Amino acid sequence: MKGLKIVVLAKQVPDTRNVGKDAMKADGTVNRAALPAIFNPEDLNALEQALRLKDRFEGSTVEILTMGPGRAAEIIREAMYRGADGGFLLSDRAFAGSDTLATSYAISCALKKLGYDLIICGRQAIDGDTAQVGPQVAEKLGLPQVTYTEEILKAEAGKLTIRRRLERGVESVECPVPCVITVNGSAAACRPRNAHRVMKYKNAKTPSEAQESNEDYLTMTSTRPYLKIHEWTVQNIETDPCQLGLFGSPTKVKNIENVVFQAKEAKVLKPNDEDIDAMMKELIVNHTIG
Repeated sequence: MKGLKIVVLAKQVPDTRNVGKDAMKADGTVNRAALPAIFNPEDLNALEQALRLKDRFEGSTVEILTMGPGRAAEIIREAMYRGADGGFLLSDRAFAGSDTLATSYAISCALKKLGYDLIICGRQAIDGDTAQVGPQVAEKLGLPQVTYTEEILKAEAGKLTIRRRLERGVESVECPVPCVITVNGSAAACRPRNAHRVMKYKNAKTPSEAQESNEDYLTMTSTRPYLKIHEWTVQNIETDPCQLGLFGSPTKVKNIENVVFQAKEAKVLKPNDEDIDAMMKELIVNHTIG
């Protein structure tokens, strides 16, 4: 198989391990400024599958496509440290508040301009857990899709052989390319940063980030074009404004409730059979178990 143009859809997400009372705004959207941001875990699994194909087929490229505020460029740099060739950031106020439908629409419009042989993304993002964006992108582009991917076993003659991890087992399927693949967290973990690549790409920036740089940086980037992270707004892709942002998002949050778990009482058990047996009986009587 010839070299592949692979696009990995990735997302910078709030770290849901540190959710506090200010995690949501009054309009039902996530207050991203109040939470630490991380690379969506299953998108890292997807990146590893893309990099394995790049290693296998000479001439292949891996580009990251993400949508979010300016700080989302950080995950593009992170991907470049691990082996990606570059990336594109969709960043515009018009995208704010997008649900999965509006998000997949904007991403599909960007993909039409960008071009691709293969699109890979994580199964779902931890800030929504819907697993909808990947399949919706496939539908909007009219592409076949394979979900719950655990490993790309073979790539030859214009088709992929893929192992899927399902609830009750695994299956292997064949799919023609181009296609969209969503990758499970059970897939291989992404390779670590490469020290040489960190040194090479640590100064990669979007045009917005570069505006705050000094003249020395601008001189350096003029001779090192690989340091440019592409930044697209609504003006750079052909879109229908009515399908973007909150206006183009049919999903509406009606109510938000903070649930805080507190330990009202604690019971200390001695490390002996009698106490353990008594605890098990109490749990069964209370229908906590059994």
